[in-house]
Amino acid sequence: MRIDRPPDLGVRGIQLRQLERTDVDNWFAYLAVPAVVEHTSWAVRSAEDLLSLVESYESTAPTSPQRLAIVDSDLQTLIGTIGFHTVSDVNRSAEIAYDLAPRYWGRGIASAVCSAVTEWSFKVSGFNRVQATTLVTNLPSERVLQKCLFKYEGLLRAYRMVRGRPGDFKMYARLATDPP
Repeated sequence: MRIDRPPDLGVRGIQLRQLERTDVDNWFAYLAVPAVVEHTSWAVRSAEDLLSLVESYESTAPTSPQRLAIVDSDLQTLIGTIGFHTVSDVNRSAEIAYDLAPRYWGRGIASAVCSAVTEWSFKVSGFNRVQATTLVTNLPSERVLQKCLFKYEGLLRAYRMVRGRPGDFKMYARLATDPP
């Protein structure tokens, strides 16, 4: 589902907009850094791999994945992405996922963006549940989710393939009825 009006972050120097085909090279540039994908299930080999994803984000179907560009306002360039996959209109739920260029790590950007997009999804998309999974070794992502008031729900053994091997993931979730 295309997101035409992303939430305002209230974070100086950072904005959200629809992910575009012109973002693919910048996106791939940081996803090619081993430290960025080490604790994720990303298995991107080229910028072309990302192009098909961007095309799927252009769909207007209610259950299509959604992804926004996180943009450095001064440079007007993509520095990360955030969005939803496994969208269920029947269950009014989706799984949130995000990534950020290493140069922007440690500034609270991921937490601010995750929190704003989650709150926005409850109000605008009508989600009842937003869940997230983290590879058991991805402690920084767990901290982001905890700051955004997601609750740990359990361990998912061999849940998703991680570059050819089954990986264990932790499940977190936030409900629209949870206190902000």
